[in-house]
Amino acid sequence: MKKSWIEKFNQPKEVIIKVLEKDFSDMKAGEVMLIATPKIIDEYINHVPKSYVTDVKTMRKDLAFTYQADVTCPVTTGIFLRVVSEASFEKIILGEKNPTPFWRVVDPKSNLAKKLACGSKFIRDMRALEAD
Repeated sequence: MKKSWIEKFNQPKEVIIKVLEKDFSDMKAGEVMLIATPKIIDEYINHVPKSYVTDVKTMRKDLAFTYQADVTCPVTTGIFLRVVSEASFEKIILGEKNPTPFWRVVDPKSNLAKKLACGSKFIRDMRALEAD
């Protein structure tokens, strides 16, 4: 049976910090890279103030700084942001009152938003609701 997003979110993962051996994406060889976890991304998002919007690039920079790295891996960040977002949406469907407000980080125009079960419109609607 396929795991729910909540189950995927709750799988234990370790923080990894390593030196890049070669250039990768927007990162250079020799830089110290953080590979975060879904729980770290969840914690970050839960500290974004209500009605405030940030982006993935800023989150990556902030997490790298927090973990004394130069950069945060864009690939795993994208994967884990999806896990956090989908798990949060599952919790909303289950009636949870204080889900992780992933709409504060996920751009409704992004490819990620288009893949999410909630869709881009939900993200726009939640942002509008918080702006009131």
